[in-house]
Amino acid sequence: MDSQSNENKFNEEKKERAVLISVDTNDFNAEVSMQELEELAKTAGAEVVGTSIQKRQAVVAATYIGKGALYELTRFCENMDIDLIIADSELSPVQIRNLEDETNTRVIDRTTLILDIFAGRARSKEGKLQIELAQLKYSLPRLTGKGTQLSRLGGGIGTRGPGETKLESDKRHIRRRIQNIRQELDKVKSRREMIHDRRKKNGALSVAIVGYTNAGKSTLMNKLTDAGVLQEDKLFATLDPTARKLSLPNGQNIMLIDTVGFISRLPHQLVDAFRSTLEEATYADVILNVCDSSSPYCYDNIDVTKEILSSLFPDGAITVPVITVFNKCDVAHSPSAIAFPFTDAKTSIKISAKTGEGLDELLLAIQNALPQTKKRLKLLVAFSKGSIIADIRRDGVIHSEEYTPDGTLIDATVDIIYLEKNKQNIKIIEE
Repeated sequence: MDSQSNENKFNEEKKERAVLISVDTNDFNAEVSMQELEELAKTAGAEVVGTSIQKRQAVVAATYIGKGALYELTRFCENMDIDLIIADSELSPVQIRNLEDETNTRVIDRTTLILDIFAGRARSKEGKLQIELAQLKYSLPRLTGKGTQLSRLGGGIGTRGPGETKLESDKRHIRRRIQNIRQELDKVKSRREMIHDRRKKNGALSVAIVGYTNAGKSTLMNKLTDAGVLQEDKLFATLDPTARKLSLPNGQNIMLIDTVGFISRLPHQLVDAFRSTLEEATYADVILNVCDSSSPYCYDNIDVTKEILSSLFPDGAITVPVITVFNKCDVAHSPSAIAFPFTDAKTSIKISAKTGEGLDELLLAIQNALPQTKKRLKLLVAFSKGSIIADIRRDGVIHSEEYTPDGTLIDATVDIIYLEKNKQNIKIIEE
């Protein structure tokens, strides 16, 4: 079955009626997290019928929620014909089994839900391998205690991906599969590093787009490069990185790379599995941290992205220039679309990827943040060296051209390395 058929199947599956539960222990903002969970559930294809947040000092080891909340949840599932319970935390195998036994309803947790969405969205071979690795690593310690309940061939949210038949095999078989996937991903990583080394040798520069999921990264990518990347008002609409050529105002061509979106409390299995993909940001010469300025949690989302980015760099220090891009500034009611947490225009830009507002300023900011590989000069080139002018026109920008008795006088933006290699054939008139 081709990828398009898989996408259609993912979108056309019958919606499961789901109820969302959470325990507020003050470890995180439960209200915000529940809103995210609801968006995740809808992205996975569920119909959210109800939500419940219970305040407790700690979760119940056996059932996650307390007895009273569990009784109400059971009655709710019976009366509302609920197909699925989704917990906004990572559940233990015992908690899942006890909740299912008590409510007679299938139970998954936040991590399983995110993994399921990724499984439905991954298209490249590398993406599918990374998802399978994350799912198997997450499932392995959860094999114990499930017994006959392990087989879930009926389908539904939380059952997509590498296939439940793999989870019915013994742990040794799953460990062997994990090892094989890691070996395949190591080969992919080696090829990726060779590509980066080649780009570096050729002097190619790249800019990586990162940020919170659904902040408009793909819309920005399409607006700047006509990349044709899928853009939807859904979380994790795109997973696999996309690279396209981008021309800057000075005529310089760079590589613009769109990466997977982030989310708060992103499962560490996904961070580990997608490390090679996320590391595109560490190879970049500039990072664009795109955020949704219309969101009341805009600044929190920026911090989440920075935290995940920091984990990818050695010693946790981001060594690449970061430009914070406040997208959706055309939304008038947005308080963060008006106010800036930063005053330096070199590190913060307000844009609207939808309308194109601020994109010229963004391109200039990228141009200024990149390592200086080109320089604008007035040069005199002998008539016998006409190929040099053709090279400059191809790889740089010729702003003006004048023929003189001594040769061709040009005002041009030239690659510094090329200028150094051909300095014996080029006379610099004015810097």
